[in-house]
Amino acid sequence: MGWRLAADALVVIHLGFILFVLFGGLLLLRWPRLLWLHLPAVAWGATVEFFHLLCPLTPWENQLRRAAGDAGYEGGFIEHYLIPLIYPAGLTPQIQLWLGGVVVLINVTVYACLLKRWLQRT
Repeated sequence: MGWRLAADALVVIHLGFILFVLFGGLLLLRWPRLLWLHLPAVAWGATVEFFHLLCPLTPWENQLRRAAGDAGYEGGFIEHYLIPLIYPAGLTPQIQLWLGGVVVLINVTVYACLLKRWLQRT
């Protein structure tokens, strides 16, 4: 039961990281010092999508699931948990590029607003 709980906790952390990558820029409006956490997170998230990499949390989750006696799964976190909800046909390289573009677009917009705000203060 402990391994399964650890795997489930890792899923929550993984999802939290993805949400932070996508929308964490909005937190900068309130807490600008988060910039130093958010920029590397966005860089990593975009890199994973653009270069079709497997996030290291996915094999770790599968290892925990196997330790719990479960089967684990093939592919990545997004393919396993999110794509069946959003893109039932499966994850293609084109969709991954689109997802990476969404990450960049959301964050470029937020950072442009932040830059404008900071420039107006000076």
